[in-house]
Amino acid sequence: MNSEILQSTQQTKTIRAWIKKEKEETAILLRCIPATVVSLFVVSVICMNLLANKTLVQTEWIALDGGILISWLSFMCMDIITKHFGPKASNKIAVLAAAINLLTCLIFYIASVIPSNAADYTALNGILGGTWFILFGSTVAFLASAVINNFLNWTIGKAFKNNPDSKRAFAAQTYISTFLGQFMDNFIFAIIVFVFFAPIFWDGFHWTIVQCAMCSLTGAVAELFMEIVFSPIGYKIVKRWHKYNVGQEYLTYMKVGQ
Repeated sequence: MNSEILQSTQQTKTIRAWIKKEKEETAILLRCIPATVVSLFVVSVICMNLLANKTLVQTEWIALDGGILISWLSFMCMDIITKHFGPKASNKIAVLAAAINLLTCLIFYIASVIPSNAADYTALNGILGGTWFILFGSTVAFLASAVINNFLNWTIGKAFKNNPDSKRAFAAQTYISTFLGQFMDNFIFAIIVFVFFAPIFWDGFHWTIVQCAMCSLTGAVAELFMEIVFSPIGYKIVKRWHKYNVGQEYLTYMKVGQ
């Protein structure tokens, strides 16, 4: 009995120590990471959620919503953060962005249910109110794809041992991780929304697994094109951060912690 109590006490202390360490690590990260990149990342995630209400192209095998216009920015920000600060830092910022997005959606929902006699009341409610399972699907898909993207980006970068900071290395990291990350984002979202929830809430409307895969693939290709166009900007930002030792406090803290 005493041994069980001691073991339970030790586990509690271990968990508290881990929580304290994570809080300290996150506080240092938020002090060190440039606010502009974090702000753009958070705004892009919120905009993706809003623009997803607008369908740009929809056929039997292709479906693109307005989120594609800004999703490249989210993945580029993650690639920049992963390259300089590591995948764990990028995952933390992704969770922060998702949390702020959920808070924003809550505020939007409250605004949508407040009565109003304005002429644009109904149209505005359609944008602000949203659908709960679409928000659920997009949040799960985004967090899962963020972890996949950041892990792949970092792992691929490890393969370029001779010149890890070259343009070729950055291109390989961002293109491959973005394509696979975007595909998983689209696929997980499609499975959750159009396979599981749509048949229940949308009068039997649903997608097949093949449709989900094909639409995810075409969406990932389109989003990869956007990444290729704008990745040189990301590369210049990473080089500038490295040149001016941006976030040195966090990088030193993580190195000592290892």
